[in-house]
Amino acid sequence: MASTNALPPTGTGLVVSFGEMLIDFVPTVSGVSLAEAPGFLKAPGGAPANVAIAVARLGGKAAFVGKLGDDEFGHMLAAILKENDVRSDGINFDQGARTALAFVTLRADGEREFMFYRNPSADMLLTPEDLNLELIRSAKVFHYGSISLIVEPCRSAHLKAMEVAREAGCLLSYDPNLRLPLWPSPEEARQQILSIWEKADLIKVSDVELEFLTGSDKIDDESALSLWHPNLKLLLVTLGEHGSRYYTKNFHGSVDAFHVNTVDTTGAGDSFVGALLCKIVDDQSILEDEARLREVLKFANACGAITTTKKGAIPALPTEADALNLIKEKNVKEDVREALKTRCLIL
Repeated sequence: MASTNALPPTGTGLVVSFGEMLIDFVPTVSGVSLAEAPGFLKAPGGAPANVAIAVARLGGKAAFVGKLGDDEFGHMLAAILKENDVRSDGINFDQGARTALAFVTLRADGEREFMFYRNPSADMLLTPEDLNLELIRSAKVFHYGSISLIVEPCRSAHLKAMEVAREAGCLLSYDPNLRLPLWPSPEEARQQILSIWEKADLIKVSDVELEFLTGSDKIDDESALSLWHPNLKLLLVTLGEHGSRYYTKNFHGSVDAFHVNTVDTTGAGDSFVGALLCKIVDDQSILEDEARLREVLKFANACGAITTTKKGAIPALPTEADALNLIKEKNVKEDVREALKTRCLIL
């Protein structure tokens, strides 16, 4: 039978997301190289910005902290944040650098490869002095990735923002969001990603990131738990079409995926994270209650799945009603299957 535990309400506390926002150019045809693509769709992106909009789309409160170019793309991205009810008082504009661009290759299965234009882009030039510290201090959750650790001065701004958030009592949420083409080497990426590992209260990695960080090709509990640190409250491993796994001090388990017609996986992990954060922002005791956590993760899986059904991340991010409808559809199917199984046993 489908679970009867209630989904917690979306919280009213502020989720501040720190890092990059850029323009993704997504090919109009899947399964071709960048050179072979006949054209591209312009799509706003950047994992931390996606998370902020995901939170707001689901009815939560979100703000974005980062730097954009003082150009048409930068002002377009700032306008998109405002249109999606994300606070923009943490945004700075750089007159000397352009907004970052990324060209995304969509394979036939919806997975992606990236080519970036950042030399340097405005997001890399955020300084500690640029930070809106009052905004960061007003957050209940401070979320970030690892791209902002690659170069100075943004790395120092990242570390300062984390320090201020920690001192203010924020929950620190970390999604490394590995983009190897942006790093000088895989070794540097691994070292820098892990350099702030033990600061986070909540960490989400994909199966690919788990393999990269552990150096193992096994996607199992032992491999995941090798990334555990004593101050961690929740470790999540997302497995695409195989759902997600969760690990806490006292319990661990897995939550099934929702099967949909996947077009583009861009933003699925960000949608998952946004859904989780907006449900725990006011009540972190959910992280210690397995039944309630499973309901939240089922909701997060549904949000991630829906995001893969359209091209581009932000246009595809779901509302709460969208996610609840998908969950309801799956529950009905499970109930029908259970009823048919019972009927067969009786016969």
